[in-house]
Amino acid sequence: MVYEYSLQTPKQDFYNITVQIHEAVAKSGVADGIAVVYCPHTTAGITINENADPDVVHDLLIGLEKAFPGRAEFRHGEGNSAAHLKASAIGSSATVIINGGKLVLGTWQGIYFCEFDPPRIRKFYVKVL
Repeated sequence: MVYEYSLQTPKQDFYNITVQIHEAVAKSGVADGIAVVYCPHTTAGITINENADPDVVHDLLIGLEKAFPGRAEFRHGEGNSAAHLKASAIGSSATVIINGGKLVLGTWQGIYFCEFDPPRIRKFYVKVL
């Protein structure tokens, strides 16, 4: 079964969606397997990173902005080429092991929806196998 979630993203940010992934795993009844989290958007992504210190997300956003700034020579008509670059670097999915009905995440890890072209109403999907 595929679980669909909706998310409002008012600003460029990393939105913690770990709770929704736990919910999908619980609903699925799968005890041992994997959860695939997928973003169907070209200017957003999915990643796993630290969820204990909010400064990590802050620093990631700064690093991505420095690595992929907007540039005058970009040709894309919508003007969001930097968002496409960031989304490609982050990736559109993450896979997490399920063991004993629980996500196998490190002590400090969370799953994030990464918005690079706000504001939007976004979707993401979770497939539990």
